[in-house]
Amino acid sequence: MAQPIPLDLPPRDPRKELLDRLESAPQEHAEALLDAYELLEQFRQAGILQLLRGTLSAGDEILERAASAAKSPQGTRALRNLLILGHMLSSINPDVLQCIAVATGETLGSERKPIIDPPGLLALLSEFGQPELRRSVALINRFLLTLGHQLGNVGSARPQS
Repeated sequence: MAQPIPLDLPPRDPRKELLDRLESAPQEHAEALLDAYELLEQFRQAGILQLLRGTLSAGDEILERAASAAKSPQGTRALRNLLILGHMLSSINPDVLQCIAVATGETLGSERKPIIDPPGLLALLSEFGQPELRRSVALINRFLLTLGHQLGNVGSARPQS
């Protein structure tokens, strides 16, 4: 009958394996370690490490103050407004917002104060012949109509005095 081949494996020592990896790490990752040291030094020079240490040591006090600020009526309104603003921004088509950003930059974004002479009445009326202006006025008009409708709904929910 066949005899089994004896397999003698030395016992595994995970702690020794970790120590071996730790000893070889500086040679294998020298560049990364130097970058990390440089980043830590920049954090120290900028005062970020001191700020983090102070924040960690005063963590409970900061949380208590934030919670008490959130409990106030102003804090509650601010949080609600932030949520509404987030919802509003997420509902805007990014292409429309891009158009608004470009128009704002081209109209008001110059380094110096824009010089816009007021047009005469005839010049102003002739600008209404441009489809771009009519499109913009229609968008603003639709916005104002919707805003007025929403304000009417809010106003009708309040008791009349």
